[in-house]
Amino acid sequence: MDTCGVGCVALGEAGPVGNMTVVDCPGQEVLNQLDVKTSSETASTETSIEMSLPGFEDSLDEGKLPPEQESVSRLEQQDLSSEMSKVSKPRASKPGRKRGGRTRKGSKRPQQQPNPPPAPLVPALLDQSNPLSAPMPKKRGRKSKAELLLLKLSKGIEPPKSPPPKRPPEDFETPPGERPRRKAAQVALMYLQELAEELSTTLPAPVPCPESPKESSPPEPEVTIMQQEACQGGEEETDAAAQDEDFVFQVETEDEEESETSSESSSDSEPAMSRSTPRGSTSVKQKPHCRGVAANGLPNYIMAPVWKCLHLTKDLREQKHSYWEFADWIPLAWKWRLLSELEAASYLPQEEKSPLFSVQREGLPEDGTLYRINRFSSVTAHPERLDVSFFTGGPLWALDWCPVPEGAAASQYVALYSSPDMNETHPLSQLHSGPGLLQLWGLGTLQQESCPGSRAHFVYGIACDHGCIWDLKFCPSGAWELPDTPRKAPLLPRLGLLALACSDGSVLLFSLPHPEALLAEQPPVPSLLSLQVQCVATLQVGAIQASEPPECGQCLSLAWMPTRPHHHLAAGYYNGMVVFWNLPTNSPLQRIRLSDGSLKLYPFQCFLAHDQAVRALQWCKANSHFIVSAGSDRKIKFWDLRRPYEPINSIKRFLSTELAWLLPYNGVTVAQDNCYASYGLCGIHYIDAGYLGFKAYFTAPRKGTVWSLSGSDWLGTIAAGDISGELIAAILPDMALNPVNVKRSVERRFPIYKADLMPYQYGSEGQDHSTASPGNPSPPKARTYAETVNHHYLLFQDTDLGSFHDLLQREPMLRMQEEEGHSLLCLDRLQLEAIHKVRFSPNLDSYGWLVSGGQSGLVRIHCVRGLTSPLAHRMQLESRAHFSAVFQPSSPSEEPDFPPPSHRILPFP
Repeated sequence: MDTCGVGCVALGEAGPVGNMTVVDCPGQEVLNQLDVKTSSETASTETSIEMSLPGFEDSLDEGKLPPEQESVSRLEQQDLSSEMSKVSKPRASKPGRKRGGRTRKGSKRPQQQPNPPPAPLVPALLDQSNPLSAPMPKKRGRKSKAELLLLKLSKGIEPPKSPPPKRPPEDFETPPGERPRRKAAQVALMYLQELAEELSTTLPAPVPCPESPKESSPPEPEVTIMQQEACQGGEEETDAAAQDEDFVFQVETEDEEESETSSESSSDSEPAMSRSTPRGSTSVKQKPHCRGVAANGLPNYIMAPVWKCLHLTKDLREQKHSYWEFADWIPLAWKWRLLSELEAASYLPQEEKSPLFSVQREGLPEDGTLYRINRFSSVTAHPERLDVSFFTGGPLWALDWCPVPEGAAASQYVALYSSPDMNETHPLSQLHSGPGLLQLWGLGTLQQESCPGSRAHFVYGIACDHGCIWDLKFCPSGAWELPDTPRKAPLLPRLGLLALACSDGSVLLFSLPHPEALLAEQPPVPSLLSLQVQCVATLQVGAIQASEPPECGQCLSLAWMPTRPHHHLAAGYYNGMVVFWNLPTNSPLQRIRLSDGSLKLYPFQCFLAHDQAVRALQWCKANSHFIVSAGSDRKIKFWDLRRPYEPINSIKRFLSTELAWLLPYNGVTVAQDNCYASYGLCGIHYIDAGYLGFKAYFTAPRKGTVWSLSGSDWLGTIAAGDISGELIAAILPDMALNPVNVKRSVERRFPIYKADLMPYQYGSEGQDHSTASPGNPSPPKARTYAETVNHHYLLFQDTDLGSFHDLLQREPMLRMQEEEGHSLLCLDRLQLEAIHKVRFSPNLDSYGWLVSGGQSGLVRIHCVRGLTSPLAHRMQLESRAHFSAVFQPSSPSEEPDFPPPSHRILPFP
């Protein structure tokens, strides 16, 4: 080889190492001119070989050469191409990590190369200043690659792997032997990374605003630490891994918030809300952690959805609720007729005494007191646990709270229906009519901090002759006014509008007055106030032209339109029909005024929703265009009322008994009968409506039939009562995210109380009873109410709901978990302990209170104080200040017109 290292060389054909033959070299004066430059570049030859990264040669600038050297270079290239054709092409190495270096200034000249094969674009290795720059020409005056290759071969060193030249990202051609590299694929993988991070987020922003990825400038992925170490260490990987290197993203492995142990130190009661990063952002999203334990003893990742629901419910109710609706339906005093004791006897429940019962409260000493209370009587609230019990006289089958505006701080009322006979049964396939009593109970001003001022009391009853009342619903808002509203006689201040679903197929609408105003208009009355009143409207199926109404069967479920102006009411019938009425309609085809002054309304829309009875209806509280129905055909169907000819989604799973559609979520919580349930899957499920495509979330397992289910929009919590007499509550996770990542769901549910039927024996010497000892034989299985109460009493075991510290180790929680897996049901006797109806309070002033009742006729009220928070208390204070500013009492002398208003109505936003 030439001493200056400039001459062209070629491989010989003799030796194993290869003999070098010097070809014709340029003139001596040309070599003298390049002597100085060659000596400095020869010293850095070894370093340039080891640093042969993609585009490293191109990062160095070139100096301008004289014309003589350019001609010599062309000769070298021709000879080199003829000689190098005998040499096999070396294998391309994996691109390594680009090292920093400073470039020298100089003019650049494109290199003449014969169509180099394109290579995949590596975003992490591009020059950030000019990612779309063209390949740079090879520098003149330095050793060629062939010479460097021969130097390596002569020294016994492995030949370097020359990297393929870069190509611009706009080139979407498929290189030979490689798969195409497209920007769309990078954007798609970035979208999957964003989606994975969103699904693993526990506390998203209150109002998510998803943004589409920016295709014009996709974010550049980051290389993981392991990849950087591999590039620095020079580890070799397979060709597939080298080709897919530009599709590797940085995904940090993080555990779910559910894996956080409860032994961590307590933190603030409310974690900071997470900041959502729009897709397409180049910044790495940090996953927020809800670590620590809240003040009530539950982990913060469990309480985070509760705090989120408080904000969402408050904001949405301000938008969707109204202060005043149905101004024409005001109670009239002359329509309310007081019944004598003889007339009211046929409407009253038959049982005058409640069954014996006892209450054991967790953490308090047991006194073993047995209670037996009279019909329409109650037990004084416990001074510490605040629970109340009262007896309605018969099995409870319908229950609902009277809505009160936020901040009213008024007395709370519940309306309920109890069957007159404890052993009465009703076949659903036939219409049934008969006497019954609709009961209204006052609960006082319920407070979470202190005991109610008075015990629950029976306010008044409404005598009905329409058979069993299967469901009843209050108007969600706009039907309540202040009790001291001055109205000119015979008008009475209105408490609410109540709709009844009756077993004779009719739907009745009542306008209920405040009890104080009604009692002031009545003469001195006995202790039991039973009244007969004419309903303001009767809702009937069919049309005016029809001679007879169609046979739709019994009305089993109701749903009032949740958004203002609440003009629509939906009902589900035995034959599978769902019927809708427009309540304030003036159409002569839908509205008839009867001779007694009442109204008869006909539906404006109806469709066949199920093949069998419609057991439950629920309206979407955020958008009144959507409704969900559950039927005896084991199907749950989601409907868009703008196109009711087919459901949005139809799911056939099991026999559903009741639904709860909470405000923030795109799905329903379903209670089920255990007759069609698979083994181990009977209980409560959350089912997505189909928009998000989430799988069903198993909220809580139950052994027996779950008769009732209720959800609290304020707490994001559901409560369920079943045939075994157990009332449980479960805090739902954030259902805006995929619930498949939720772990240890047992931490999210807890028992409220458990009712057991305990045997007892009559004693002597004045003792009314004594508990049966384990050695004594158990009483025979009773099939009637009289046989059951003669040998048994009810034992209520209440959980301490004020705190949830060490919840998993407490006795009620251990008992619940044991009965979920190993309890046995005895279905050949009267289930006196069964819970038929459960309802959370929808009012902000009493959002933590829960009422439940069942076969025994005993109704119990509990306060879940452990789920209350300072945030909700602050909302209550703000709502009371706003209510006081809106409802300003005015004297009758200032506004003598009829009727004098006591408040002003805010305009709709």
